[in-house]
Amino acid sequence: MAGGGVRSILEYFTADDGYKCGYCKGPSSSYSNGMWAHTMSVQDYQDLIDRGWRRSGMYVYKPTMNRTCCPQYTIRCHALDFKLSKSSKKVLKKMTRFLSKGEVAKGTDVEPMDSHNEDTGIDHPAVPHNSEVNIDIEKPLKIVSLEELPESAEIQEKPQPDAASEEGEAGQKHASSETNVSTDSFKCTPKPGRGADPNKPPCRKAKDIRREMKLKKLLQKQRQKEMVDVSQDQEPSSSNPRTHPLEHHATQVNKPKSLEEFISESSTPDAAHKLEVRLVRSSPPNSQFKATFQESYQIYKRYQMAIHKDPPDKATEYQAENPVDGPASGYGSFHQQYWLDGKIIAVGVIDILPHCTSSVYLYYDPDYAFLSLGVYSALREIAFTTQLQMTVPSIRYYYMGFYIHSCPKMKYKGRYHPSDLLCPETYVWIPIEKCWTKLDQSKYSRLNEDINAEDENSFRDLRKVLVLYKNAVMPYSIYQRRKKGRADDESAVRQYASLVGQTCAERMLLYRS
Repeated sequence: MAGGGVRSILEYFTADDGYKCGYCKGPSSSYSNGMWAHTMSVQDYQDLIDRGWRRSGMYVYKPTMNRTCCPQYTIRCHALDFKLSKSSKKVLKKMTRFLSKGEVAKGTDVEPMDSHNEDTGIDHPAVPHNSEVNIDIEKPLKIVSLEELPESAEIQEKPQPDAASEEGEAGQKHASSETNVSTDSFKCTPKPGRGADPNKPPCRKAKDIRREMKLKKLLQKQRQKEMVDVSQDQEPSSSNPRTHPLEHHATQVNKPKSLEEFISESSTPDAAHKLEVRLVRSSPPNSQFKATFQESYQIYKRYQMAIHKDPPDKATEYQAENPVDGPASGYGSFHQQYWLDGKIIAVGVIDILPHCTSSVYLYYDPDYAFLSLGVYSALREIAFTTQLQMTVPSIRYYYMGFYIHSCPKMKYKGRYHPSDLLCPETYVWIPIEKCWTKLDQSKYSRLNEDINAEDENSFRDLRKVLVLYKNAVMPYSIYQRRKKGRADDESAVRQYASLVGQTCAERMLLYRS
C-alpha cells in the first residue's frame, strides 16, 4: 500500500426499518440506506454524492427514492453561470444597508428555511445508526487520495476588502465587539412628518438619481479624454467608440451587478459594521478552529435550541461532524466563520471536493435571523466556489444538498439558477426546469428522458468488491474463501455495491467482522 493518503473505510448497515420523516411528519414513512465512515477520501465522497449519497457527520446516507415518503434529489448549482434572483438581491441589499448604515428593515421576513442545507429534516435523527466497531486506521490502510492537484495549488479564500488579518489585527476589531448585539438594539421608532416641502423639487427614486450621476461622471471623463486627444492633434475616427459616448456607456451602466459586486459594495471604510468571512480547516482541525471552538459551539447550541427547539441538555453530533479528509493541497472539511464586529454570528460547514463545494450545514446566532443568514451564506458560498475555480479549474459546482419537490420548505433551492437534479436511476444530471412537470405528476420520477439510458457505473462483479477483514485488505472472493463457506453476508454486500457503484466498491474498504 502506498502511504501518505487516506483510504475510505465504511461500515454498511442493513437495517430496513422506516423512521419518522422530518418533512411530512409521517411516523415511519422515511426510508434510507446508510453507512458509517470511519475514514473517507474526498474523491470517494465526490463519487458518492454524485450517486445520491449525503453525509451527516460521520454517517453517510442515501434515501430509498422509490420507497420513501419524500424523495430527496441531489441538487447542484452552476456557480460560474449563477444568476441572481430578485429575492437574492433583496437579501444582499439588506445586508449592505445593515453593514453600511446599521439599518434593519421593518417587518423583515425570516427566510423560508432556517438553514439552507438541513437535509435530514427537523425531526429526523441525524445519525440513525452508530458504529460500535473500533478500527485502527493508523496501520497500513493509507493511500494517496488525490494526485491531480499540484502541491503549490493551495486552496484559500481570498480576503474581502473589509477583512482584517486572521491573528495580528484581532485586537483592532470594532469597539462594539464586547457588547451583546440583538435585533432590538437596531430598532427605532419613526417620528411623525409634515409631508413634502412645496418649496423643494418632487422626490425621485434613488435608483434614477444614481444612474444620472453615473452618466454625468462618465460624460465628464469622456470630455476630458477628448480634450486630451484634441491637444495632441488626434482626429477621432468613425470607428472610435468615443464618437458615440452616450450609447456606449449606457450599455455599461445598465449591465446587471454581479454577485461579487454586491458583496464588495458593503465594505466601506466608514461602514457602521464590519463583516469578515474566515475559512478555517475543521478536519483535521487547525489552530484557528481550536481557538474558536467554544465560541462557535455556543452559537450552535443556541441555534439548535431556538430554531429546532432542542432542550439544553440534548446530546449533539457537533464534535463528530467532519469525516472527509483531504490532502494538504486544500481539499476536505472547513468552517466558514462569519465575524461581525469581532465576534462569530454564523458558521457554514462546507466540504471542498475535487469538482465542487458541498454545503453541509449552517448554524447562526438567532439574534441575527433578520439578516436571512441562510440565504446570504449560500450566496457567499457560491461566490467562494467561483474563487476556488480560479485556482482549481475542476471545481465548478455548488452542491446544495437535497431538493424535495413535495416539500414547500425545500423547493426554494430550485430558485438558484442554473441548477441540475440527479436522476435517481441513471445518475446523470438533468436541468431542473425539465424536471418540474414530471415531479408535479409524481413525487418519485426517473428524471432522465432517455428510456434506453442505464447506470454506466452499475454494480457488475461481486468478486472485486474490496473488504477489510481482520485488518487485511482483500477482494470479496478471497474473503469468501477465508470464511470457508461461512460468509452469510453476500446479499448485504451486493446491496452495498449496487448503491455505491462498481468504481467505489473496488476502491473503498467495506468492513467485515
